[in-house]
Amino acid sequence: MTQEHSTVAYQVMWNRLISVVEEQAQALVRTAFSTSVREAGDLSAGVYDVDGQMLAQAVTGTPGHVNAMADAVAHFIRRIGRDKIHEGDVYITNDPWEGTGHLHDITMVTPSFHNGSHVGFFACTAHIVDIGGRGFGADAASVYEEGLYIPIMKFADRGEVDETLTRIIRGNVREPDQLIGDIYALATCNEIGHRRLIDMMEEFALTDLNGIAAFILDNSRRATIERIAALPQKSAQGEMTMDGFDRAITLKVKVSVEGDRIVSDFTGSTGLDKKGINCPLVYAKAYACYALKVAIAPEIPNNAASLAPFEITAPENTIVNALHPAPVALRHIVGHFVPDAVYDAFDKIVPGLVPAEGAGCLCNFQVSLRPRTDAPAPADARRSEVLTFNSGGSGARPEHDGLNATAFPSGVMTMPIEATEHAGPVIIWRKELRSDSGGAGKTRGGLGQHMEVGAQEGHEFDIQAMFDRVDHPARGRRGGGAGAPTTIVQDDGTPMNGKGKQFVAHGRRVVMAFPGGAGYGDPAERPIAQVKRDLARGYISAETAARVYNLPAADIADIEAAVAKGDAV
Repeated sequence: MTQEHSTVAYQVMWNRLISVVEEQAQALVRTAFSTSVREAGDLSAGVYDVDGQMLAQAVTGTPGHVNAMADAVAHFIRRIGRDKIHEGDVYITNDPWEGTGHLHDITMVTPSFHNGSHVGFFACTAHIVDIGGRGFGADAASVYEEGLYIPIMKFADRGEVDETLTRIIRGNVREPDQLIGDIYALATCNEIGHRRLIDMMEEFALTDLNGIAAFILDNSRRATIERIAALPQKSAQGEMTMDGFDRAITLKVKVSVEGDRIVSDFTGSTGLDKKGINCPLVYAKAYACYALKVAIAPEIPNNAASLAPFEITAPENTIVNALHPAPVALRHIVGHFVPDAVYDAFDKIVPGLVPAEGAGCLCNFQVSLRPRTDAPAPADARRSEVLTFNSGGSGARPEHDGLNATAFPSGVMTMPIEATEHAGPVIIWRKELRSDSGGAGKTRGGLGQHMEVGAQEGHEFDIQAMFDRVDHPARGRRGGGAGAPTTIVQDDGTPMNGKGKQFVAHGRRVVMAFPGGAGYGDPAERPIAQVKRDLARGYISAETAARVYNLPAADIADIEAAVAKGDAV
C-alpha cells in the first residue's frame, strides 16, 4: 500500500472496522442467554488500539454502555499490567466506576494478537439479569448490598479459564447458568471480532493498527472540533427535576461552547441519595457526551477522538458523580435524564435544534416469581427472575412528532411479550399504546404504553419498580404541552411506588401506564390533517382533539364514523 493511496485505503479500512464490531455485537445478540441482550440489545461492542483508545463501536448497543466502555479499556491495561497481557487472555469486570456504572453490567476485554504481536483490544458489555445481592433495584444502602463484585481480572489466562472464578460466580447469583452463559457469549463475541480483524489485516497487509488508528482519530477529532467551532461561543444554564426515590432530585448543568470543546459542568446538582439511584460520573459522562454529539455531529463515527472534545465535570458525591461505596444499581434512571438537562441548556445556545423532553429513563421492571406461600402451590410452580425493558414516548422534535414507545436516549428495544413470558411464569395481560399521553404541540410527543402484569397460577411475586416521571412528567419545549405522567397500581386499586421492591400476592396484577413525551411548539400551529390522523389512529381522544386542537365537532363525528366502519387510516 503506497502512501499516495493510503487515504482511500484507510477510509475503506475504517468502514471495515465498523462492520467488524457490528458483527461482533450481532454474535453477542445471537449467543447471549439474557433476554435483555437478545431482545432489547442492551449491550455494546468496540475495537481499540494498543493504548486502549476506542477506534470503532458497533451500531447495535446503547450510548451508556459504549461511551462508558470507551474509557474502560485503559483501566484494564493499568490493572492487568502490560507485561501480563498475553495471547489467549480474556479479562472481566463489573466494577461500576471502571466499567459502565453498576454491578449488573459485565464488561469483557480481549487482547488481539497478529503474528505474535499485540495489535489491539476488543471489548464488549452486556446487562445481566442477576448478580446476587438484593437483586436489580434501588433498595440497597451501599454497593456492597447490590451483588457480587468482580474486580478487573483474568477470566482466561493464555486460554485457560479460571474455574475458581466461575464457581464463585455460580455460588452468588440466582440464575447461574444464565450468567455463565452470558459470560461465555461475551468472550465469544470478542473472539469473532478478533478473527475478522485479522482477516482485514491480512487482506491489507497490515502488521499493526497504528496507521489506521491515527487516520481515524485525527479525522474524527478535526471534524468534531470544526462543528463545535461553528457554534455560538457562549454558555447557558439548564436544569430539570425528577422523582428520585423518596425525594425529588434536580440536575443542574452549565453548558459552555469554548472553541475546540464543549464543557458541561453539573455543579449545583443534588447530592447523593440514600438509595441505589446514584450515578457514577463515567455513566453521566457517557450520556452527556451522547446528547451533544447527536445534536451537532451525529454522522461522525463514535470513537475516542470524536468524544474527547466533550468535557464533563461534576463535584464529587453529587447524584451524577457518586463515589464508592454509594449504591448505584439503578444509575440508569439518573443517567437517562442527563440529556434532557443538557438540552435545556443547549436549546438556549442553538434554538430550534433539540427535542422536547421525553420519558427519559427506561420503564423497566423485574419480577421475582416463586411458588405461592398463602396456600399449597402446584408441583410445577418454580422460582424465576424475569426482567423486562419497556419504553415511554420520546419528546417531539422541532419538525417531527416524538416516537411512540421508543427509548431515548438509551436506544434499547422494547421486549416482545412472547420473549418475556418465555423467560418465566409471568403473564403480560395488556401491552398497548396509551392514548392522549403525548404532549400537545405543533409537533406531538410520542405515546407511552399501558402494561398489566401478573403471574401464572400458583405463583406470587415481588416486583422491582424502576420508574420515574410519576410526579415530574416530561416538559414541553417552546410552547408544547407536557407528556402524561407514570402511574402504577394493583388491579384492586392499591397504590404502588414508582421505585422499589414490592410484594404482589397470588392472583393480583400490577397495572402500569408509562409516560408520554412532551410536545414542541404551539398546539394551535399543528396542521389540521395531522390532528385528524391522530384522532383516527387513536393517538388522541375526541375530547383532546376538540379542547386542545380546536377540531370542529363535525370533523370529529366524521372521523369517528369512519373508524367505526373501518375506513379510517
